[in-house]
Amino acid sequence: MLGTLNGVLEARGIFLSNEDLTADVEGINEIRDRLPVLTRIVVRYRLQIPSGSREIVERSLERHASKCPTAASLAGAVEVAWEAEITEAGEGAGEGA
Repeated sequence: MLGTLNGVLEARGIFLSNEDLTADVEGINEIRDRLPVLTRIVVRYRLQIPSGSREIVERSLERHASKCPTAASLAGAVEVAWEAEITEAGEGAGEGA
């Protein structure tokens, strides 16, 4: 999903470095018939975006899962959810001064 999101952003003219677009992923298993079965994946994005691009980034986030081959492959078997922490360049400037 990270690659898909990055591609969606680049198609809209927003190019983020590896440090500016990161994700932590958590897989959640449930025991079914005494077997651990992956039932949910949660992707937690952290984005440092250019100032003034928040609207485009938020729209891209809303749509990226529907364009992701991995999410499409898991549909119906594993719930895929995401959340995002977005910071615009320049936010927090002057803190600690």
